[in-house]
Amino acid sequence: MNLTQNTIIKTIFTTKMLICIFTGFASGLPFYLLLQLLPAWLESESINIKTIGAFSLTQIPYILKFVWAPFMDNISFSKLGRRRGWMLISQILLLSFISILGFFSPSLSIWLIAAICFIIAFFSATQDIALDAFRRELLLDKELGLGNSIHTNAYRLAGLVPGSLSLILSNYLPWDSVFIITALFMIPAIIMTMFVKEPMNQAPKTHHIEDIIIAPFREFITRNDIKTAMIILAFIFLYKLGDSMATSLATPFYLQMGYSRLDIGWIAKNASLWPSIVGALLGGILMIKIGINRALWSFGFVQVISILGFAWLSIEGPFTKIGVYQQILLAIVIGFEALGVGLGSAAFVAFIAKTTNPLYTATQFALFTSIASVPRTLINATTGIMVEYLGWTTFFGLCTLLAIPGMLLLFKVAPLNEKS
Repeated sequence: MNLTQNTIIKTIFTTKMLICIFTGFASGLPFYLLLQLLPAWLESESINIKTIGAFSLTQIPYILKFVWAPFMDNISFSKLGRRRGWMLISQILLLSFISILGFFSPSLSIWLIAAICFIIAFFSATQDIALDAFRRELLLDKELGLGNSIHTNAYRLAGLVPGSLSLILSNYLPWDSVFIITALFMIPAIIMTMFVKEPMNQAPKTHHIEDIIIAPFREFITRNDIKTAMIILAFIFLYKLGDSMATSLATPFYLQMGYSRLDIGWIAKNASLWPSIVGALLGGILMIKIGINRALWSFGFVQVISILGFAWLSIEGPFTKIGVYQQILLAIVIGFEALGVGLGSAAFVAFIAKTTNPLYTATQFALFTSIASVPRTLINATTGIMVEYLGWTTFFGLCTLLAIPGMLLLFKVAPLNEKS
């Protein structure tokens, strides 16, 4: 039965959905700093593309976070509660380490910078564990589609800080000031954490090591049969593989096409903002009406097609002079990527949330998102080498092909005739 317009509006404009904006922004800021601002900084300091690509390895904590997630499911770090305590300490440490990053020279202290980036990734992953569990426990099942859509698109909107504002500021300010200003955007998340209420905990508190570590994984396997569980995990690994690879070196790619950091900053600010907002509203409302399964299919196709925009730009470039045509071309590529990947991510995160059991929210959510992070961490570390040997156009063609297997698995994990 279709929901009335009044019901949809009431679902959107709630305190819970406002909280999802804060959780998404807090989660996205450190990730996009590592994905967008860091490569631009290294490229501007003449670090070679293979080294920049290898910096993806500093994001290994994102794929290992399921290791310490079980303990976060059972241990309260402070009087703030099991979720908010871990959120607060992670956010304070993220603010601190992001602030000091720009005080070092990439040409003189590359290993120290890599170590700091690893620490940022570690506390960013820890924050994600707590935020994902907090959000899953906060939202009712019927609110998962919209809530995770808003979270995901706020996550992407956070990318406008390191991917746009910080790039613009880097033309006028030294890099140490740029990183300090970027770090200050963690403050709203800290304020949110201090004032929101701890969600109700459905899991019995236990300190038995078997219950902490083994039970969450055993529950997932027994709830599904082994074959189905493996298919679900394969889908989580493959669904975002193509677009993850395509966007891993996006900023160095734009720079090599002849665009300046100022061009990228201003165009990204305008071209990413509105598609992201439209994607947040459209994706969330559509998931209420069509369900998560159909959203995975529809948004997934848009996500795959958006990769071809990078190939188009690589065929047109590199440019010796940047005029109106080149700026419009970059805006189309960035805008369509923001819309396509934003929609795909919204449905994907909602699917992951739906797949978790509330008894083991943090651990299972961390396991699934860890598997989804493997491509952008380990495989993306080789993208610099791929680009060097294949060239940009062939590389983006490969990314498009690698996006297809994940779509094919939708026949198994999200059949269109099954209600979600």
